[in-house]
Amino acid sequence: MNPVSAVRGAMGRNSNALLLVVCVGQFMVILDVSIVNVALPAIRDALGFSQDGLQWILNAHTLTFAGFLLLGGRATDLFGRRRVFFAGTALFSGASLLCSLAPSPGLLLAGRAAQGIGGALISPATLAIITTSFDEGAPRNRALGIWGAVGAVGATSGALLSGLLTEAFGWRAIFLINVPIGLAVVLFGSRFVPEGRSQAAGRHFDWLGAVLVTLGMTALTYGIVTSDRLGWASPGVLGPLAAGSLLLAAFVAHEGWIAREPLMPLALFRLRSLQAANLVIFLLYAAIFAFWFFQSLYMQGTLHYSALHTGLAFVPMTLAVAAGTQLAPRLTRSAGTRAVLVAGMLCAAAGEALLSGVRPGGSYLADVLPGGVAGAFGLGLALIPATIVAVQGVPAAVSGLASGVLNTSRFVGAALGLAVLSTIAAAHSHSEAAAGAARASALTDGFQLQFQLGALLCLVGAAAAVAMLRGREEASAARECNAEVA
Repeated sequence: MNPVSAVRGAMGRNSNALLLVVCVGQFMVILDVSIVNVALPAIRDALGFSQDGLQWILNAHTLTFAGFLLLGGRATDLFGRRRVFFAGTALFSGASLLCSLAPSPGLLLAGRAAQGIGGALISPATLAIITTSFDEGAPRNRALGIWGAVGAVGATSGALLSGLLTEAFGWRAIFLINVPIGLAVVLFGSRFVPEGRSQAAGRHFDWLGAVLVTLGMTALTYGIVTSDRLGWASPGVLGPLAAGSLLLAAFVAHEGWIAREPLMPLALFRLRSLQAANLVIFLLYAAIFAFWFFQSLYMQGTLHYSALHTGLAFVPMTLAVAAGTQLAPRLTRSAGTRAVLVAGMLCAAAGEALLSGVRPGGSYLADVLPGGVAGAFGLGLALIPATIVAVQGVPAAVSGLASGVLNTSRFVGAALGLAVLSTIAAAHSHSEAAAGAARASALTDGFQLQFQLGALLCLVGAAAAVAMLRGREEASAARECNAEVA
């Protein structure tokens, strides 16, 4: 065999193995966000959770995941991508084991909080590893397409896997399954994941900045996730939102004018492409997370599907997301990132608009499947070019931070979108019921309004992509950013 061909073959095999490792890690984290939902009644009965306390099985994970994402992204740059990825995987796996063995509500909630911290380390590390390990262009776009497909499949398959595992083995299996996966990632990945420690390694760590951003994100997320229970006007919601906003404002001031070696170099945000990508991703996830949630409510509450049946009904949407993420890199090469991103957002808007026709006497084939598939395909199509745009021109020294910012936009968009749209839908349903509408009709009227607003958010995202991604001044902005973070 030609020596050059042999070397290239070995490099290709190593690249594929590396991509497999980071994608499995990302799948594990994303799956955990949705796999718990179906098992909640079984957990309540086994451990004696109150109805109000049950939501903290979700919120304990949500708070720490959102609160530590930016810190996890920057830690990836400062302490090494390999080190942070494996540390996060080990923490996540250990916390999953604690959850599976938990004999009381307190220990389960502690395990869920630790899972959130582990996930906040893993998720930005996976994207940073891909960004710095694959050359910009076709190789990176292909890798991002696979990474995006795996994450999307994890997000949409949680209900199905949760139903299967809970019915076959009990609720503890939904946590225990993470343990062998995490061990396999660490043992197998140690041969392929590069250290990836940036030139910033060894610098002074900005502890004050880390504390400010973590507390600020945690407080902000707490206010959002409790809004559905307390109401937006409650002091229990307004207080954390105000505190979170003040802490994040103090963080920005500290990073911009006080910190000697800032945790987050603000020069990074001069990149217009990064601004655009994060805005579009925020709007997309604000619409799409509620898109999945209300489809599930409609199928279970109106069509009277079981949890397992609902999970199976999401399979075509899962396949549509995967198709979109696989097609996006090829379209990006021929049509450009902006065109594909706009097309994806418009497709997602069309899916939301189709679902706005749900009604009490509807059916899955007529009222759910067309819009569900179109919206899911749009998500897959938009996610990859948005990610490509977000990491283009970003210095290697802050690739983890850029990844953490993008993941934060996704997560906060999803949490805020679901909270706001759920509140609006519920208020509309109550108003219709008070006006004399039948309960089923009032309920689906609220669903319709939510899907219409989701379509509007996607259209705003498409307009933002058109307006902000013009390709001008990005090269000079990237050079300035590189100089300031070097």
